[in-house]
Amino acid sequence: MTSILTPAIAASSVLDLIGRTPLLRLGRLSASTDVEIYAKAEFLNPGGSVKDRAAAAIIADGERTGRLHPGVTILDATSGNTGIAYAMIAAARGYKLKLCVPENVTAERKRTLRAYGAELLLTSPMEGSDGAIRQARRLFAKNPDAYFYADQYNNDANWRAHYDTTAGEILAQTDGRLTHFVAGLGTSGTFIGVGRRLRDHNPDIKLISVQPDSPLHGVEGLKHMESAIQPGIYDPLLADEDVRVSTERSHELTRRLAQEEGILAGVSSGAALGACLDLAARIREGIIVTVFPDSGTRYLTERFWEGRD
Repeated sequence: MTSILTPAIAASSVLDLIGRTPLLRLGRLSASTDVEIYAKAEFLNPGGSVKDRAAAAIIADGERTGRLHPGVTILDATSGNTGIAYAMIAAARGYKLKLCVPENVTAERKRTLRAYGAELLLTSPMEGSDGAIRQARRLFAKNPDAYFYADQYNNDANWRAHYDTTAGEILAQTDGRLTHFVAGLGTSGTFIGVGRRLRDHNPDIKLISVQPDSPLHGVEGLKHMESAIQPGIYDPLLADEDVRVSTERSHELTRRLAQEEGILAGVSSGAALGACLDLAARIREGIIVTVFPDSGTRYLTERFWEGRD
């Protein structure tokens, strides 16, 4: 495998550091010798997650179209990672930012958002990310001239960021030899963007989406699509398979990633790994690529690290 991770000598802005993340071979957790599993280390982005790519593309598109300018405030709903990416970029670009965030997101995420200078409007924990979406929509409808409503769940710049960057990096890093792509569904931007580009490159590449197995789940960052407000950018027909992973298994595999691979990743990475391991157990050979969206440092106050769900 080749790597396109090139150390930067100098960068004009933190935005220049987004992308070009490495693939990590997961050699200890997979029992198969004929199936290779690789994870895109998106937690190495400067904002700490895969959402840096989408947020940068959304903001650039807003500037290009004139909808985003210094006279308005960036507004969106987020469960954390996209908000942190917005906050980092807004600070670097000189914009004001208001975010609707479920009150029960981790303390680490809320502190990070406030450290960047974001204004937080905390919404009901019982409504999850859907409640934050409804609140953002109400704010925008009440005063549309005051905001650039980024609307990550329905903004095509989200998935196009991954079509244009993430997918190309994966193809280069695997020399185009990957056979399966696995990714979780939150906004669905990563899966849709990468999946469409891979399908254009080689229709034989299998695309597997990952969801929590229950509406009442603890896999932060992922959506149970049947019970949630479905993102407008989501295409349920793209996936060759849609698999479900339990919260308990996601937690277990997140712990094992840290203890057996030395990768401190977030819970959605554990869910993606579960889908990869199940896939590896039922195919004879192949190269599976998945995405580890963020770092476990954003969840260290969660009880699952102690083996308690």
